[in-house]
Amino acid sequence: MVYLISGKARHGKDTFAGFMKDYYESIGKKACIMHISNYIKHFAIDYFGWDGKEETKPRTLLQELGTDVIRVKMGKELFFINRLLEDMEVLENFYDVFIVSDVRLPIEFEEIGKHHDTVNIHINRINYESVLSTKEQKHITETALDNYDDYDYRITNDTLDKLKEDAEKLVKEVEKI
Repeated sequence: MVYLISGKARHGKDTFAGFMKDYYESIGKKACIMHISNYIKHFAIDYFGWDGKEETKPRTLLQELGTDVIRVKMGKELFFINRLLEDMEVLENFYDVFIVSDVRLPIEFEEIGKHHDTVNIHINRINYESVLSTKEQKHITETALDNYDDYDYRITNDTLDKLKEDAEKLVKEVEKI
């Protein structure tokens, strides 16, 4: 099973994934949290001097490198998806469940869904004002899913306790526990 989580920046995708992972482990299953953005972050760390900390994340660089250069200029729309799928192929030997907590584009749902049974989740954090610049907020990686509607679950992030409860409830429902 592969869970695909989407939502705007800082809406709780990784936190929700962590709660899901914790619950899976509490029932004796191994869950792996993965990120489509892992490779682009490695580029930023290895070649552009980023220290890897969330507080100093060079979001504009990551957006330009991933979209403008790799997807558009180089024409490699599936670059990150294919790498993620290859990692999953290896890791299937060690994990029962995958949780991808940074789906940003419709093609990511579609392509991963061609290879795995997926559960599509959208997280929306209420009463949150973005810390992104206007340019960053308008980037395709923040807007491409604005009108996307093929979700199995829509989760509202209003408190951490509720987010944890929703993660456990979702896993119980999917796993029929």
